[in-house]
Amino acid sequence: MHAWIVIWFGLVRDWGYPGIVLLMAMESSVLPLPSEVVIPPAAYWAAQGKYNFWGVILAGTVGSYLGAAVMYWASRWIGRPLVVRYGKYFFIPESKLLRAERWLARYEVGGIFFARLLPVVRHLIGLPAGIVRMNFRTYSFMTIVGSAVWCTVLAWFGAEVIGDRPELLNNPQQMIQVLTDRFHWFVGLILLLTVLYIVVMRLTAKPELARPNLE
Repeated sequence: MHAWIVIWFGLVRDWGYPGIVLLMAMESSVLPLPSEVVIPPAAYWAAQGKYNFWGVILAGTVGSYLGAAVMYWASRWIGRPLVVRYGKYFFIPESKLLRAERWLARYEVGGIFFARLLPVVRHLIGLPAGIVRMNFRTYSFMTIVGSAVWCTVLAWFGAEVIGDRPELLNNPQQMIQVLTDRFHWFVGLILLLTVLYIVVMRLTAKPELARPNLE
């Protein structure tokens, strides 16, 4: 595990800011790459002087926006019937699309902002926004603000929780010690994501929503 962590941290370091932008753009698209494995390592390197802390947040926000913009325009151009028909081949089954649609219908513009802070709907919210042709400027603004907030939270976590131990990547015992000493931070983050996931599931579970006729 330590070896894999070292390799991944090395990739995040070597790819520079363009790499952060690319990885976060992937995170905001249909690819299942969580931002939790991108921004904290980058913030760790910022604490070591390899990056600028605010530069990491900026790169992460830009990448998140670019990926979200691609999702918006792709769904707006393709349309709902094709997204439903072929989405399963791109990790977007109809159940996930319905969940994102329910979220957007319930919270509208504000839902774009909060979606950037939540698992499950974060990388899918651009699909219904594009399908219903939401105003792109409004969509862009809410996406940028929400992404910036989330990237800031993750960057703080990476810089403050593990960033002050530069030796942990070279010493497995040090990494174990850090994980042991600060285990409560990791548990807290996992619990937070779990609670957010459950909340999203409950808020978007509307079985009475009619399935559209695609024929």
